Amino acid sequence: MYSAEQARKWQELSNHFLAESPETVNEPDLLLLRQALRFHEHRYYVLNDPLVSDFEYDQLYKLLERTEQSHPEWISADSPTQRVGSSLNEGFVTVQHLVPMLSLDNSYNADDLTDFDRKARELSGLDTIEYCIEPKFDGASISLIYENDQLVRATTRGDGVEGEDVTNNIKQIRSIPLSAEFSRYGIQQAEIRGEVIMSKQSFEKYNRMLTGQGLSPLANPRNAASGSLRMKDPKDVAERSLDAFLYHISYVTRDTNRHPSEQETDPLATHAGSLELLWELGFRSPQKEKKVVKGIAPVIDYCIDFEAGRDNLPYEIDGMVVKVNNIALQEQLGMTSHHPRWAIAFKFKARQATTKLRAVEFQVGRTGAVTPVAKLDPVYLGGVTVSSISVHNEDYIKEKDLKIGDTVLIERAGDVIPQIVKSLPELRDGSEQTIQFPKQCPVCNSELFKEETEAVWRCINIECEAQVVEKMIHFVSKDAMDIKSFGEANVRKFYELGLLKDIPGIYRLDYEAIGKLEGFGKKSLDNLKAAIEASKQQPLNRLIYALGIRYVGETTAKTLANAVETIFDFTTKTEEELLQLEDVGIKVAKSIHRFFYNEQNLEMLHQLEQMGLQCRNEKKENQGGGSLQGQTFLFTGTLTKLKRSEAEALAEQNGGQIVSGVSSKLNYLVVGEDAGSKLEKAKKINTVKIITEEEFLSLIGQ
Repeated sequence: MYSAEQARKWQELSNHFLAESPETVNEPDLLLLRQALRFHEHRYYVLNDPLVSDFEYDQLYKLLERTEQSHPEWISADSPTQRVGSSLNEGFVTVQHLVPMLSLDNSYNADDLTDFDRKARELSGLDTIEYCIEPKFDGASISLIYENDQLVRATTRGDGVEGEDVTNNIKQIRSIPLSAEFSRYGIQQAEIRGEVIMSKQSFEKYNRMLTGQGLSPLANPRNAASGSLRMKDPKDVAERSLDAFLYHISYVTRDTNRHPSEQETDPLATHAGSLELLWELGFRSPQKEKKVVKGIAPVIDYCIDFEAGRDNLPYEIDGMVVKVNNIALQEQLGMTSHHPRWAIAFKFKARQATTKLRAVEFQVGRTGAVTPVAKLDPVYLGGVTVSSISVHNEDYIKEKDLKIGDTVLIERAGDVIPQIVKSLPELRDGSEQTIQFPKQCPVCNSELFKEETEAVWRCINIECEAQVVEKMIHFVSKDAMDIKSFGEANVRKFYELGLLKDIPGIYRLDYEAIGKLEGFGKKSLDNLKAAIEASKQQPLNRLIYALGIRYVGETTAKTLANAVETIFDFTTKTEEELLQLEDVGIKVAKSIHRFFYNEQNLEMLHQLEQMGLQCRNEKKENQGGGSLQGQTFLFTGTLTKLKRSEAEALAEQNGGQIVSGVSSKLNYLVVGEDAGSKLEKAKKINTVKIITEEEFLSLIGQ
């Protein structure tokens, strides 16, 4: 960003101000002082090569503060003093991104990268493609918008389409310039993407401060960075010493009078060029870490080499990102509804570590399954502090030969799910203890039961406190009755306080008592009431899924709802009749039959009906036939005109039925782009009709 001549100029000017130590400066000198401070911020936060001491920087900063306090009319939005505001964020407004922030497709080995290259070459018709490779930073994704060279908005990734406005907090990150001269390149507006991170050094320093104050340390740098973006006070954000890498220009509008001439090279013609442009404008882009190569073989080599040195980096990364370098070719390759076809993430191998297994706790889920959870000496592993790991069941414990007191090898598969790889019996000293699986429920003390065909022990007491609570948590969850403002924490709190004891109790809560609890003001209480009332209108399939019947997922719940007029019709159905339904096998039929022949469950359903819940299949009553009546459908691959959920809803609205797998009972497999194993399986069944999305729309007259 700064030439050697400019660096000398700003250093000499800084020395002048420091030597003179004026109380304030005039307006022309104020502009120079701001520029000098921006230069030093860039040297310190981007280049990590400061030219002045912290004390000297503070002296210059205080001079700027004094001058602006004396002349508030001289303050500008991009002044270094405008990073830390005095006001609190009252709330975070949701705003739409100019371009959706899609996730990347993942690869875990060289074969995946080779396959990605093959598809890109086939789609483009090229023999060889040029790629740009850069680190995959382990932090919190952000989107920045600059207009007329000024930072005007910063948002979180959110759901990819819209995120939360965190502009005030982003301004605390000194490696993000408040202004950048995009206009030098004829750019009026730019949306750029990046990752907020906390360096390993800053993370350790911040945790030392927390523990020194008697507070719990943060789990890992990624969570520390992500949590910082939603802090209410920007000053608290500033204390965390966050950093940011900016690695993608997703959208620009250009000055119509300022386009690169034929003699000029447009920096936005390639991804590598855009990274160089960001670096020149003062952003910390992966300009030094990137590599441009031709063909996939050197891509694989660079990814492997970078992985070997990941622990030497000052920040956490969990892989590499491979991008087609030519922007025009990126646009030609396009994207699916989930990810671009011109980029892929190469995820590093699982991280491993050894630790001590200190105890095993037994937890009871909503179906009564008793799950052993190993309690470990906390160990930092691949960006996360791991202290608990599920060890699944009694057979798993025996297979891994686990004992309390063992030294165990653990890993995070794909840097996500921690698991125990094995025990290390050669390190035993004789003090280790055999893990005793309980014979009685650890919560209600009822005798446990295990079916011959299963490895899981279960508590079959449906009044077991643990099951009751877990069933209520499932009932209010997003995919079930979707009662917003009523998550797991509130279910547990209300249960412990005696305000909630069963599922029907959700609809007869004592709101007056809840209103006296901390954190439940009028607005929170009104939101809770409205969400509970709205859930009464959820369709029958949602209610069936919310009941938590063992083996009944969302698709099976739809099948069951479409098979009856009311939920009480199941009280007269035999297992043989249930087996005639799509996706219902012997185990599922037995579970459904057992549930609806239980008197306590029927009493609960009658109570829910009296409270106004939808126990009739209104959709079936309103359906009354349709062009797809009696036909079964399954969608696979990426659809281009509809979301998967929209396509399934259209099929059902026209009398069709959605199934979960390919079998002889399937009538139509609707195939989108990048279809996989389901398509191959369907080709082997003569009765399955394989159609495109366009052909499906023709079937329903659209």
